[in-house]
Amino acid sequence: MTRRIENILVPLDGSKNSARGLEMAIKIAGSGESTLTGLISIEVPPHSEFKGTGTVSKKAIQEAKKIMNESKISVEKNGLKFKAKIMQGNIGYNIIKTAHSKETKYDMIVIGSRGRSSVKEIFFGSTSNYVIHASKIPILVVK
Repeated sequence: MTRRIENILVPLDGSKNSARGLEMAIKIAGSGESTLTGLISIEVPPHSEFKGTGTVSKKAIQEAKKIMNESKISVEKNGLKFKAKIMQGNIGYNIIKTAHSKETKYDMIVIGSRGRSSVKEIFFGSTSNYVIHASKIPILVVK
């Protein structure tokens, strides 16, 4: 029995790897009834005694909207539906939180690998590595 992939979550950050992830998600979705949800999570700077509460800059929000608009055009020209989701906070946590939400049932996550070397990954970890270990749904990491 073949299960149809209808809802794909695609984390985006404007990098070449996330663009390749979006391209792969478009290919997997095919055409028709599938929906791709682009997710951008903007890191919130830590609280500072001098600046007060951490806030996201207008520039970061504008950049996120630009990435989403370009992604939407790419997805829709392939005959698919696109939803945009911009969040604040830790990207790995927000990907998992969104993927496992009861509001939308995602069939899979397609995420671009940042291509970090294995040495850096040991010390810093990576978003794709975190998502692979925390997700309950299938994941495709595109390099």
